[in-house]
Amino acid sequence: MTLRTVGLRLAGLVVSLLVASLLIFLATNALPGDVAQVILGTNASPGEVEALRQRLGLDRPLSVRYVEWVTGVVRGDFGTSMITGRDVVSQIAPRLEVSLWLVGLAMVLAILISLPLGAFAAVRRRHASGFVASAIAQIGLSIPAFWAGIWLVVIFAVTLRWLPAGNYVSYWDSLGQWALHLVLPVTALAVVQASILARYVRSAIIDVLGEDWFRTARSVGWSTWGALLRHGSRNVAISLLTVIGLQLSTLLVGAIIIEQVFALPGLGSRLLLAVGQRDLVVVQGIVLLLVWAVLVINFVVDVIYQFVDPRLRRVGTNR
Repeated sequence: MTLRTVGLRLAGLVVSLLVASLLIFLATNALPGDVAQVILGTNASPGEVEALRQRLGLDRPLSVRYVEWVTGVVRGDFGTSMITGRDVVSQIAPRLEVSLWLVGLAMVLAILISLPLGAFAAVRRRHASGFVASAIAQIGLSIPAFWAGIWLVVIFAVTLRWLPAGNYVSYWDSLGQWALHLVLPVTALAVVQASILARYVRSAIIDVLGEDWFRTARSVGWSTWGALLRHGSRNVAISLLTVIGLQLSTLLVGAIIIEQVFALPGLGSRLLLAVGQRDLVVVQGIVLLLVWAVLVINFVVDVIYQFVDPRLRRVGTNR
């Protein structure tokens, strides 16, 4: 990939962020209800409500408020909460740690499960054991993450009492307690993702097994697993990169639900609270951060894809 290609990708990323910020701003301001009315309560007089709207700047044109918000975001200032009066960054930062650990560990666990499960289902697809592996992946697809979380709590927290049912302990306070409190939510979030990835792994490996070069490798003495690891891993990686990028975006959304099930103080729980309170500035900040994460993940995956697939490098060079 040339520097020009990377520059074009970055320019596209910036434009996407600007468009996303505009859509987020318009969508949050289109939510029903009045922030001033929520803050003052139903017994407030119209004059009091209007005075608070002016103090919060809600009486100004949308275009002016949008420009002020975007320019602030560029400087790292996401605004001030209309409900608490605190700056948004100070409310997001401690919760971001929780969500990052949850999503990151869930994806790592999903990959560690899906690679051997999908590979085994592909290599042994004509045997009963391969059918069982495929059936396990199919069952995992049919289980919602929140349902898996509830059953994990019932079994391992309530019945066996092996693990805590919820809450969060910071990594910096106690490494052991941090790990124990994340086992169940990470597992619940990883189950569905592992099932999805396992099916893609299975499909990619079946395609590899049918290639002429793979049969040639087998004919010169390579075992099936040896030929896959030595010659087929790159082909499988190319197929999985895009899927992993898309699933990371899905994990960000799924984490919102899991945080509610396990009472984790992450971005998702703060977002739902802000929506309920009509705290538009906090909603805008969190949603923009989530969208930014999705766009950056897709950008990074696209760049890595160019390096992994030599065909795309040749196309970029010819251009």
